[in-house]
Amino acid sequence: MLINVLTIAYPLAQSYEHRLKFLKNWKAIFTSMAIAGAFYLAWDELFTQLQVWGFNERYLTGVYIGHLPIEEYGFFITVPFACLFVYEVLNYFIKKDILGPYRHAITWFFLLVSIILGTFLYPRIYSSAAFFFCAILLSYQLFVAKSIWLGRFYLAFIVCLIPFTVMNGWLTGSFTEEPIVWYNNLENSGVRMGTIPLEDSFYQLSFMLLIVSIYERVKLRKSYRR
Repeated sequence: MLINVLTIAYPLAQSYEHRLKFLKNWKAIFTSMAIAGAFYLAWDELFTQLQVWGFNERYLTGVYIGHLPIEEYGFFITVPFACLFVYEVLNYFIKKDILGPYRHAITWFFLLVSIILGTFLYPRIYSSAAFFFCAILLSYQLFVAKSIWLGRFYLAFIVCLIPFTVMNGWLTGSFTEEPIVWYNNLENSGVRMGTIPLEDSFYQLSFMLLIVSIYERVKLRKSYRR
């Protein structure tokens, strides 16, 4: 619960900042949070039931909905909100699309890595799901949507990796006696970046990409209606 509060505290406090006016896009924000959150909560519930991962009750309030602690539901509110806030802050203060010219190359890189690792680590459940779902979203962007904002997305993703690493390290036991979230290594690669499973980086990539995709689509529809 403390991690959730720290994640959203600053973005929420600055949401009314007069230059950014982040909440002016409230419909796009909450639509993307609702759709992506519902999908990933279903994924989370299934994987918890399959014991792909689980939660240490020592660090929880003890309130559950299904097999998930209430804090996990909070995660899918605070993290998407914070990620979209970072995305919009970077769009506002960095006018030049720095990674725009390289967006296709970056997408191809992540796509090929996702396919290779997903295939190599099949049928480990978390590995297969994380890498193949990431590959699906990247393929959609590369061959169907061809979104012009991908360069800006990748910049936001890189920046978000900093707080993500701190937060996820906290969750996986970098700063506590026991991990708050434990992983069944039979269902992942077993490769850790510190205490963080390799798969989590691609989970984060697909999570952010889905959120931003929905966010940008809703904003685009709103602009057409005008």
